[in-house]
Amino acid sequence: MLKKIAFILTTILMITACQQPAQKESPVAEAISNEKIAETVKLVAKKFQLSETVLLEKGVRHTASLWRSTDGTAEDFAKFCTDNFIDPAKKETSFYRFSEYFESLYGHFNKITLDLQENVQLMKGEVLDIDPLFAAYSPGAHLASDFYDNKIAFVVALNFPYYSTEEKNESGASWTQLEWGYSRLGDMFTSRVPAELNLKAGQVSATGEAYIADYNIYMGNLLSKNGQKLFPADMVLLSHWNLRDEIKANYANKENGLEKQGMIYAVMQRIIDQSIPKDVINSGKQDWNPETNEVFVNGAKTEMPSETDARYQQILDNFHVYQDYDKYNPAMPTAIQRSFSAGMQIPQPEVEKLFTEFLSSPQVAEVAAIIKTRLGRDLQPWDIWYDGFKARSSMNEENLNAITQKKYPNPKAFEADMENMLLKLGFPKEKAEFIASRIAVDPARGSGHAWGAQMKSEKAHLRTRIPENGMNYKGYNIAVHEFGHNVEQTISLNDVPNYMINGVPNTAFTEALAFVFQERDLFLLNMNNTDPQKESLKTLDIFWSLYEIMGVSLVDMKMWQWLYANPNATAVELRDAVVQISKEVWNSYYAPVFGQNDQTILGIYSHMINSPMYLPNYAFGHLIHFQLEEHFKTHELAPEVLRIFALGQLTPNEWMKQAVGSPLSNEAILKAAGEAAGQLK
Repeated sequence: MLKKIAFILTTILMITACQQPAQKESPVAEAISNEKIAETVKLVAKKFQLSETVLLEKGVRHTASLWRSTDGTAEDFAKFCTDNFIDPAKKETSFYRFSEYFESLYGHFNKITLDLQENVQLMKGEVLDIDPLFAAYSPGAHLASDFYDNKIAFVVALNFPYYSTEEKNESGASWTQLEWGYSRLGDMFTSRVPAELNLKAGQVSATGEAYIADYNIYMGNLLSKNGQKLFPADMVLLSHWNLRDEIKANYANKENGLEKQGMIYAVMQRIIDQSIPKDVINSGKQDWNPETNEVFVNGAKTEMPSETDARYQQILDNFHVYQDYDKYNPAMPTAIQRSFSAGMQIPQPEVEKLFTEFLSSPQVAEVAAIIKTRLGRDLQPWDIWYDGFKARSSMNEENLNAITQKKYPNPKAFEADMENMLLKLGFPKEKAEFIASRIAVDPARGSGHAWGAQMKSEKAHLRTRIPENGMNYKGYNIAVHEFGHNVEQTISLNDVPNYMINGVPNTAFTEALAFVFQERDLFLLNMNNTDPQKESLKTLDIFWSLYEIMGVSLVDMKMWQWLYANPNATAVELRDAVVQISKEVWNSYYAPVFGQNDQTILGIYSHMINSPMYLPNYAFGHLIHFQLEEHFKTHELAPEVLRIFALGQLTPNEWMKQAVGSPLSNEAILKAAGEAAGQLK
């Protein structure tokens, strides 16, 4: 899972970045009239002898939308604009100076945040009571407020005005890299949020992170229907990531893999509906039968209370913080709009339409029929995670574990091998050495994640869970995925033309490169796939991954729509709603294929708690991943990765056009899946 600091800081420090400037009534009344705006434009144009005033007026109007009576009178506003408009001859120099300052600010805030969260995120011993308090502190929470108070925000707004996503899509094709930098600097100040709200958001986010990081299931304590223990005594799996990956791993287990999968599925259902006994979470003191929900202590059946609503209270806490932000964002007054139209730069209705189009495609039934044949049984709900199209699916996981545990006994061993992995993928030695030197590998307390640097002098961090006996294959697979994120983070920070366009259009684009790396995990272990059908299998693997994650994403989106329709809901009411939404999405797009109704499995993802509305990025990541893989069939991987991920933070459509020559759509994957299904039949 990506936990990129740019994503966190954008949410907390500048939650309205890339959105429309305020046009309607705000919590603090706007102070500047249209007449004063026009007068100010004339004053500035006269002072600097400007013949063209379109950009000037855009900047003055944007600044006026942010100005409040507490900032000064209308005359003060006019004087400020006249005094602080940057001479066009000095604009480029000023831009690079702004870039230096913001790189230092965000880079150091990032480092402080990373340092303060280490004890709750990394395996550094016992988590003390004081650790979550520091982890919840947001060092940059006051930045925006301070920059409005000292007028820096207004200087930026005046000279580097905001462009909407629609304007960027319309004009961006003809922009230079410098003009893209100007537009991204203009994204930085688009609304005014109190510092105390940013602090509160940081606290809620940290609490959700801590809740998820310790949501472990002690698999050695699970009891089957017959009261047997099927999992290793020392196996501890984090929900939902490790539970899902254990389901995937058991497709190769012909002895009792199906039974194990059924047990894990029962655990997931208990988590979703919150009937899971509270005391079995992150504890190995009790034996638990997830099918019957019976708990035993020292062999004696014991009654224990369920978790009830803790999972959904975390979601509600996030929602209420986002509600508080709404009133400061009149042009995009819901978190849904800000997440999609602003953050992803794709409106939510368009995302939902793309997903339902895919989920309703006839190719789904074709691919499902192939899976059913390959399994030799009827499909079960957990087969949304069918992993049999991958080369590793037919391999014994214990053998894979033996390889990875020997190769990577600790984080430093993985870190030491990163340069070699990049060389295997075709990166030039100098570039492989540089990228590897900019990534540190840490032992994660929770699931793996990638945390990018925000200034060139700092390293990106790769976090993965490594048991005492070495990195098992699941951990390795996750680590390779996160390594892909880190490679993107390093290239898109260090190789972009200017700091203000560092990164990618949205997090789906970094997920795409993570998938590219993850796809090659066995290759990096010198285990080459010689299957003549490997390209068709790869296509179907991506297709089935899309089928799963698009449904999960729909549940996430519909949950947020329900929250806005029911803003006063309790955690129990939200729980019941998510269970019902999960069933409805399942019945619409999965029941016709699986032959079972009212399944809730689409509501299991932990992202719903600690990464609100992040899940659709995975779906877009798979779509982008497929188009990249098609591109790599005719273009060498490493040079193209270096070129493509140095494009910077363009809009999604413009990035795709420059990267692979075509916009993002379902068309390519649906066509290829139909052809691949025909070949495998």
